Amino acid sequence: MTRVFLGLGSNLGDRELNTVRALRLLGRLGPLRRSLFYESDPVGIPGAGPFLNCILDVWTYLNPHDVLLHALWVEVTLGRLRAERALSRTMDVDVLFYGDQTIRENGLEIPHPRLHERAFVLVPLAELAPNFVHPVLHKTVGELLELVGRTGVRHWRGDDSSCL
Repeated sequence: MTRVFLGLGSNLGDRELNTVRALRLLGRLGPLRRSLFYESDPVGIPGAGPFLNCILDVWTYLNPHDVLLHALWVEVTLGRLRAERALSRTMDVDVLFYGDQTIRENGLEIPHPRLHERAFVLVPLAELAPNFVHPVLHKTVGELLELVGRTGVRHWRGDDSSCL
């Protein structure tokens, strides 16, 4: 089995319900645990509402391409339209890490190319795996979080840890 980290985000519709549904669908990948829910300011989406985010730590037998296909299926199932990259969305599922592999192919970049710049990814990721080492940058998630800071990311008061 391979350890995979997935990032989830929703800022359209019932963000909590979208996220809980995504968690249940992504549970088909294998045993998982999740971070708390966090609310974050939108990045690169002018005028958008705040996102509800969390990170999943999944153990799976699926290869990276099948993990991506499952993530895309979850997005579509929950109503995501992929017209442009910088739009609000009902659900966004990003493959952040697939073990310690580095993959650069059309449509699949692992580690996620901007995760080290984003507090909304690093705050919940550090909750689950602060000592996980980025295979390209050779820094731990905790070290990357120290560089970026926590600005714009808040623990979400509606978090329900029993939703899995």
